[in-house]
Order: sequence, then C-alpha cells, then structure tokens
Amino acid sequence: MNFYNEIIKISKIVLLWSRAIRIKFLLASVIAVTNGIVISYWKTGYIDIGYAVLTYIGIMCLHISVDLLNDYSDFKRGIDTNTKRTKFSGGTGVIPENLISSRLIYCVGIIFLILGGLIGLYFVTIKGIIILVLLIFAIISIYFYSTNIVNAGLGELFVAIKGCMIVLGSYYIQSDSIELTSVYVGIIIGLLSSVVLLVTSFPDYDADKKSGRRTLVIVIGKENSIKLLIIIIGVTYAMIIGGSIFNVLPIFSTIGISSAPFAVKAVRKLRRFHDTGELVSSMANSIIYSRVCGILLAVSFIV
Repeated sequence: MNFYNEIIKISKIVLLWSRAIRIKFLLASVIAVTNGIVISYWKTGYIDIGYAVLTYIGIMCLHISVDLLNDYSDFKRGIDTNTKRTKFSGGTGVIPENLISSRLIYCVGIIFLILGGLIGLYFVTIKGIIILVLLIFAIISIYFYSTNIVNAGLGELFVAIKGCMIVLGSYYIQSDSIELTSVYVGIIIGLLSSVVLLVTSFPDYDADKKSGRRTLVIVIGKENSIKLLIIIIGVTYAMIIGGSIFNVLPIFSTIGISSAPFAVKAVRKLRRFHDTGELVSSMANSIIYSRVCGILLAVSFIV
C-alpha cells in the first residue's frame, strides 16, 4: 500500500511539473529542431544521432526555462492574477493556486537555462563561433524576454528570431554550414511560432496593459493585429510555394498548405475576440495550423 501511495504521489508531482513547463508547447521547439536536422539529411543523406539527441535536449531545456521564467515574471507583476486563464493563455496557474512557489519556479527556470547553456557550450567547443553567437543570443534573450523584450512590444519578433535560430543551429550542428534552405525554412518556422504568440496575447490584453506590459496587440491594437496575422499567414504560404517553385524547398513542401483550413478558422474566430469561446477556438486553431504546417514541412524533406 505504501508503494502504491508513493507511485500516486510521484505521478501527481510529474503531472504538476508537466503543467508548469507547459509540456504541450514544447512541440514548437521539437518541430524547429526537426526541420534543421531533416534539411541536413536532405542535403547530405546523413544524420548524427548523438548530436541530434543532444540538440533536442538542449533546446527543450532552453524552452522550458523561458516558459518558467515567464510564469514567474507574470505572477510577480500581477498579470496572472488579473486575467482569466484558458487552456492556451493566462499562464499555467501553478503559482497563483499555490501549487508551486514562485521562488522554486524561478530557480528551476534558471537551472534549465544553465543546463541548456552547458549543452550549448559543448557544441561551441566542437563546432565553433557560429554556435557561440547563437548561444549568447539565446541565453540573454531568454533571461530578459519576460521583462525588457515583451515590454518593448518585441515578443513576436523574438519568437520569430528564436524559431529561425533553432533551425539554423540544428542544421549547422549536423552539417557544419549554413545555406539558403536552412535560413529560408528558419524564417518560415519563426513566422509560424509568432502567429501562436500573437493570437494567445489577445486574452491577456487588459491584464498586460494594466501591468505596463507592451505586447504587440497592445502596441498596434486588436484590429490591426488581426490584419497582421493574415499578412503573416499569407507570407508563410507564399514562401512555401515560392521556395518549392525555385527549388529552395522540395516540391512536396507544398503539402504544408493543407494546414490552411485551421489558419482560416483561427482568423475568422479571432475577429469575434469579444466572445471568450470563439477566442479560445481561435487560439486552438492557430496552434494546430502552426504545428501541422511545421510538421508537414519537415516531412517533405524526408519523403
């Protein structure tokens, strides 16, 4: 019976920390790393499995770090206590609900940042200056993301650059080079990530504004943000089609356009942002659009 109780206790702790690190959002980084690796495979016909596994672990550590530090910052600024939490916005709720202390969340966030940094340093020693530049950008931007970066209305830009750099770094670790396709796909993956952040910022509009945070939705307004969302989606699909036509991407990459129904639903429902149900549906569809498009893009390099 004691053994059974311990198993239950451990399971609850695992589920709690899975919620704290927003495990379902880690897929974005997994997709970015995968694209970098499969582009290298498309170019060289080879994948270094050891490097690939280390890359996944390092990037996920950095991703977990930024999410935990963001949760800590939002709680300290009173954002999470002044907004209605949904499945996709408003933080994880573990701190306001007194499930995990804010100090522990911060400390674990720093630990994951250090772990990701150490894996990055290993790659610096064997791959050189390019990885060092990417690592320095990652560590600095992760630590200051929830304060300086978001406060300046640059959150979406940071996420886009982060997605691009993950693809570039993952490709470089495998191939020791940077070429057009890796940059091109990096931009597409970055745009897909920025779409999710843009849409999930809508529910927190009032709480963010009250706390002094300047998200892009606050800076340009909700209506203009919807227009920007349409532009980003259009540019993403144009890049996929154009890249396939001019042999920057495999012709099969056009399968990514099959994610369009989710993009259309996300935009249509976001127009009714005053309705909480429609807004949640828009966030769900924007995430599905982003993930499906990114996964299909990766698949196109190995078909």
